[in-house]
Amino acid sequence: MRIFQNLDEFTAAMGAELGTSEWLTITQERIDQFAEATGDRQWIHVEPERAARGPFGATIAHGYLTLALVPTLAESIYRIEGLTMGVNYGVEKLRFPHPVPVGSRIRETATLVSIDVTPAGTRARISFVVEIEGVDKPACVVDVVHVLA
Repeated sequence: MRIFQNLDEFTAAMGAELGTSEWLTITQERIDQFAEATGDRQWIHVEPERAARGPFGATIAHGYLTLALVPTLAESIYRIEGLTMGVNYGVEKLRFPHPVPVGSRIRETATLVSIDVTPAGTRARISFVVEIEGVDKPACVVDVVHVLA
């Protein structure tokens, strides 16, 4: 865990890799809960027997579940002390190059790409690459923009 004492210290890390998260196992229970919460109950996600005969050989995590786990995984990478707030502003360049089969372990690496100071606060663009243990292609590549103050 990399701890920045304040926003200035975080800003000074622009262009640097912030670190890599712990591994997280993707369970069928997590996939099912995401399907229930979003209403996306496509068989490739929630029907293990049918999915075993499908194109991926097992159920796979929703792409948006993988994206939704980006902040959770980031919690073990870095923290900025002394912020009044931090809110999501949006995402850029979102891609899902490889499916995440149930039972896979994922982790992410974060890189601070840019900092822009605006009247609403400091916009930080952080690039996240979510990898799957033992797989060459990443599961998710996304630039997330946060407004920090």
